[in-house]
Amino acid sequence: MTGSGNDFVMVDARVSTPADWTPADIRAACARGTGVGADGLVFVGPGSAPNSARMIYYNSDGSHARMCGNAALCSARLAARVGIAPGTGMRLETDAGIYDALATGDDPCAELHLAPVEPPRAVTGLAMGPGERRAALGIVGVPHLVVLVGNVDSVDLRSRGRALRFDSALAPDGANINFISQGRDPSEWRMRTYERGVEDETLACGTGAVAAACALHEWQLGTLPMSILTRTSRALGIRARRLSSDHYDDVWLAGEARVVFRGVLT
Repeated sequence: MTGSGNDFVMVDARVSTPADWTPADIRAACARGTGVGADGLVFVGPGSAPNSARMIYYNSDGSHARMCGNAALCSARLAARVGIAPGTGMRLETDAGIYDALATGDDPCAELHLAPVEPPRAVTGLAMGPGERRAALGIVGVPHLVVLVGNVDSVDLRSRGRALRFDSALAPDGANINFISQGRDPSEWRMRTYERGVEDETLACGTGAVAAACALHEWQLGTLPMSILTRTSRALGIRARRLSSDHYDDVWLAGEARVVFRGVLT
């Protein structure tokens, strides 16, 4: 499945569970050129309660991650498609929390109601590079550094993303690095992401888009709701409201969740 270019090998957990897979198996399946090719591998099965589904996510390097926004969108769509949970309203269980999800109609998309998000904050001691105007760290299931630049197309993403991902100011876990710049008009924002665990550019990042939208709102450069254009020019929609209690509530992520093909891994 693909979520705006963020692609995944989706496994029906009713047939095969994480216990059946080693990190090497996951790396082999996700390897581009010799495997299926994907940013990660996702197990989707029944949840612990009625009308719920369970998502377990692994990066393409075989490491486990607590959350991935686009993987969650794809999981909700797949759970509805194969009858695990109703698309009209399900609870999606992840290792970062339990979220309401919708995957209705024929459009290949889904919506995810996320937990409240604390405002992204500046990072003390972060080594900013030329052309990087400001940065903030947000936690949306996993850590995301949002870096404002003049033009995301001019960023040497693999080199600069890796340097920031391992910057000592983000130790010990590092973060996903999301570079963001204004598009053709003031309401359009574009984003490119260096993803930890993939250790390369990923074409879209759902939770990163949420962190970026909140950072732009904090910097008074944009207002919610807003859309973030991914590397594939597909839009991720973010809705939320900033509360006086110093967090964002009623946070929704909407985006593509499309089945590309079905097959059997042997």
